[in-house]
Amino acid sequence: MHSFAPEIILITILGLVVFSDAMANRLKIPSVFLLLISSYLIYTYVPTAVPIDMKHQFDTIIIFCIPLIFMGDALHLHFSDIKKHAWSIFYLAVVAVALSITVGASLYQFNVFEGLTLGAYVSLFAINMATDAVSVQSVLSRFEGISHDIKVLIEGESLGNDATAVIAFFFIGLPWMMSGEIDAGHAAMDALRVFVVSLGMGIVIGYIFYMLMKLFSDKRGELFAFIIEGYVAYVLAEEMHVSGILTLIAAIIATKAWIDMDIKVLCNTEKSSKSKSFLRKMRLENICATTNERLEYIYEMAKEFGYIAAVMIFFVLAEMVDLDTLWKYKVEILIMFTVTTLIRAISMAKFAYFGKTLDAIKPVGTEGWFILTFSGMKGALSIILVHMIPAAFEYKELFEAVTTGVVVLSIFVYGTVLWAYFTFKPKKETRLFEK
Repeated sequence: MHSFAPEIILITILGLVVFSDAMANRLKIPSVFLLLISSYLIYTYVPTAVPIDMKHQFDTIIIFCIPLIFMGDALHLHFSDIKKHAWSIFYLAVVAVALSITVGASLYQFNVFEGLTLGAYVSLFAINMATDAVSVQSVLSRFEGISHDIKVLIEGESLGNDATAVIAFFFIGLPWMMSGEIDAGHAAMDALRVFVVSLGMGIVIGYIFYMLMKLFSDKRGELFAFIIEGYVAYVLAEEMHVSGILTLIAAIIATKAWIDMDIKVLCNTEKSSKSKSFLRKMRLENICATTNERLEYIYEMAKEFGYIAAVMIFFVLAEMVDLDTLWKYKVEILIMFTVTTLIRAISMAKFAYFGKTLDAIKPVGTEGWFILTFSGMKGALSIILVHMIPAAFEYKELFEAVTTGVVVLSIFVYGTVLWAYFTFKPKKETRLFEK
């Protein structure tokens, strides 16, 4: 008898996406709430609807989903926005994350989590400081009154933050945690090497696919080209033992940046400048890779693929959820959730109260600080990272319980706070950036 497992899981996933979106529109709530709850209930109580062994297929599912999760967010960033907020995004994605992990690891001195080494603290906070692009987009898309600049900061952070957390975890925290010691200088240089090589590979791959996209001019082919690019970048980088996530993010953003420049120079003007630089000639800017209309279609489709991947990740999360274990570590979960929230609030205060001292970092005021703080929802990447800890690690159960609890709490608590704020806040007070 034939197995219809692939067809059944596809029906389940698409059904959940359709149901969650429909109910979210009726109830005026973020669809990620319903996706998370429905995924858990179906996986737990209707096992025939998910006829795949998530526990044993975890690695395959994760590798398949990663490019889809990050692609949509990377495509939505415009090159002009990245240039405008470059320092702010760098602060959010690199400086703030590094400082947050350092501050969190300093709790080792107070023995907050009994038995953990300093390296384990670094790993635990690297895992739980990574934000989730799909969850953040799902929540923020429900609300009006969020300025474009704030959205750029949030999207830029959700991408760069993840890349920084991955490098900190795999090349500093995990080796330190498993061996019990680390050469700080060597670890720092290794992390820097990974960052530079991943970024360089991403830019090269981005240029190659940007040039390939000039060979055809239909939106379906361009969408598939971006998907292929994401998978190629991720697989090649992982095979070379650097950061697959950073490489695929850099590749997609690089391709999109060159496309944006072409559209600005040629497609949106009657005639491009006659004097062209060598670099402009190298990228054949007189041939457009795509158009604004096709890019909008590509982004919308990429976002839908991201939601499908998110449902798969939520099924994996459901496999990890054990209510008895979560209750056993309830104190540790609440401590981690509270500490990471406070650390995030303090790091985001830079924009509210100190941004005026730096022209490169635009102040967003108290309201902007509030939104940035509660847009730090955790999700897929945290689940991925905690699963990568070797089974031999004696505190893996603690790590999984704490991470699962923080992911669930961050989505529901942060999402509810933002929902309540935008639902009951007077419409006339929606200005975010200070003039």
